[in-house]
Amino acid sequence: MNCRNCGTEIADKAIVCYRCGAGTTDPVRRPAAVQARRGRALPAVALVLLVLLALFLGYAGRTTPIPDGVRLGATFAIVISIVLLGVRLIRRR
Repeated sequence: MNCRNCGTEIADKAIVCYRCGAGTTDPVRRPAAVQARRGRALPAVALVLLVLLALFLGYAGRTTPIPDGVRLGATFAIVISIVLLGVRLIRRR
């Protein structure tokens, strides 16, 4: 048998060529594909959401009325955080 890489004559039962080191057969197993590392945005978004929710609930428990700007800002931030968290979870699947 001849080597597929360099053409040197090698034994019929050889696993690799003694001259160039090339394998004589195709590999039985292929290496696992390396997956790209996912960002750490999901825990950060969840943390921000929890902090905003805690602040909002803290204001809600007060006896004095919540200023409209604070209520609107907190509601907006919570909604945006929930949307970002949902988008991140959908992309993950």
